[in-house]
Amino acid sequence: MKQTVLFLCPHNSAKGVIAAAYFQRIADARGLPYSADSAGTEPDAAMNPTVVALLQQEGFDVSGYVPRLLTARDFNEASVVITMGCDVDSQVSAGVHVEHWDDVPPFSVDAPVSARKIREKVEALAAELGKQTGLV
Repeated sequence: MKQTVLFLCPHNSAKGVIAAAYFQRIADARGLPYSADSAGTEPDAAMNPTVVALLQQEGFDVSGYVPRLLTARDFNEASVVITMGCDVDSQVSAGVHVEHWDDVPPFSVDAPVSARKIREKVEALAAELGKQTGLV
């Protein structure tokens, strides 16, 4: 059974969606027993069009994705929680691995730098999880 890596950003229309897309591609390619999900604490009504275009260039279609609100169920199902600008430590269950990627710049300020930073962090996370599961 796959474990869930939950990527959180306030609006769930940029950083969390990008991270989930990159992570899922890497996890699938490496055979990691993880699936990615994303949510937000204050979700936007629609995806950021710049994010949709950026991810389409990389072969991802998120045009139909609707940003969604983080739920208690998300925390209950997650084995890893990655936050980018959300303070959710008090909501996370004991034993869940939490990382704060607060050094990822806002997507609205510099989209290419933000996407590159997210990709680098996702690659490092996938490598770490691969080592933990013996699938390096």
